[in-house]
Amino acid sequence: MPFITNKSAKEQVDIFYEDYGSGQPVILIHGWPLSRKTWEQQVWKIVESGFRCISYDRRGFGTSSSPWGPYDYSALASDLNTIIDGLKLEDAVIVGFSMGGGEVVRYLTDYGSNKVAKAALISSIIPLVKKKDDNPEGVPESDLEGIIDALQNDRVGFLKEFSKGFYNFADNKDKVSQAQLDYDFTIASFASPRATIQTALAWMHTDFRPELKNVNVPTLIVHGDADQTVPITTSAEQAAKGIKDNTYEVIKGAPHGLNITHADELNEILIKFLKS
Repeated sequence: MPFITNKSAKEQVDIFYEDYGSGQPVILIHGWPLSRKTWEQQVWKIVESGFRCISYDRRGFGTSSSPWGPYDYSALASDLNTIIDGLKLEDAVIVGFSMGGGEVVRYLTDYGSNKVAKAALISSIIPLVKKKDDNPEGVPESDLEGIIDALQNDRVGFLKEFSKGFYNFADNKDKVSQAQLDYDFTIASFASPRATIQTALAWMHTDFRPELKNVNVPTLIVHGDADQTVPITTSAEQAAKGIKDNTYEVIKGAPHGLNITHADELNEILIKFLKS
């Protein structure tokens, strides 16, 4: 099985990855609290469009190892750097979904863009989730604390319901099956409990606004205007204003999990960007 070890980590971290196709490398970084499997509808399209597609499990999730810590964004970005260096990638495109957008930005902050040609932020949390005086549309601190309490007291119970909001399930039952919800729950429930909480704290409290200037490669921003998990006003709209060279695409009626509900539309947008 393909693992690559982050030898710079405080604890040994073995990152599981899948590597298909040939051509320019496209690295897919999944969202919280899932795994690389969230990219099922994108991997085949990327490979069949003539690109090399690499997807990996964040530390603590999927098949990757689960160290006690740390789980801050610089630690997570070091795992991405391990993938890029270990596989000797050049001219890569790094694509982050939801929480994964943070690894994209922090990688460019900590390691620069010498090995990166383009970036993409899909339903991304970038630049800031939490409500502040200068981010009035963000999620209130009390709501974020409620998520952490739920994860600590009944993690699997919380996760069982979480994906319904991920897909705006009541409005998208024709696009998302109960089996998909069950699949997501299985993936999320088998993740490390500590990693689930610690990475949640990372995406909740990291303010990436000062780092947007470090995103100095052509960047695709895709978001659904019906996203109830990461509201578009606190994320994509601000990212599009703060990232100089960007292509901003809004998918009408799409929820957070648009990689499933609007896979064809997302794939068309993504492949067009990759080929541009």
